[in-house]
Amino acid sequence: MKITSLLIVFLAFFLNSCGIYKYSPVKDEDYNVEKRIKRNLEEGKGVSFGLKKGRGGTFDFASSNELWRASIETLDFVTFANASYSGGILITDWFNSSSKEDQKNNRDLKITVRFLSNEIRADGLKISIHERVCSGTNSSSCSITKIKSNIESEIKLAILKRATELKEKTLKKLRKKNKHKTRSLEDK
Repeated sequence: MKITSLLIVFLAFFLNSCGIYKYSPVKDEDYNVEKRIKRNLEEGKGVSFGLKKGRGGTFDFASSNELWRASIETLDFVTFANASYSGGILITDWFNSSSKEDQKNNRDLKITVRFLSNEIRADGLKISIHERVCSGTNSSSCSITKIKSNIESEIKLAILKRATELKEKTLKKLRKKNKHKTRSLEDK
């Protein structure tokens, strides 16, 4: 008991004398949050966690990546077997079209989307389509092959168009939000 209380007193004295703890009375702080933020930005105060000074971090969350969201929206007609944002891949489940020929031949398709970049570019996506053809109702007698089709380029084009629309929508919201913040700072 004596050792812990002695340790607490020693640590409190040590932390106070080495300058880690700094007394800051509330009366010295500015109550206006916007002014405080502006002053802290001008003085370069803040937490950087090893990032370059003056730059924010890059946050690659799935909800903020337009290419990812566009891919999910474009392929929403089928369920996903694997959707790994951190791995940069979307894989659909096997599905067949409603055409009588595909159902007669027991032909199923699987679409794989690989994200090579977060930027909205044609070479930032790679679309692969696999075909599974089963003879009869026995699933063990299926052959799976990678096919080349116009569907790949159509899906890529649809994803890129939707991603561009989402990006424009996001930029428009940001401009509107920043315009409103600028006005509120100028009024004060």
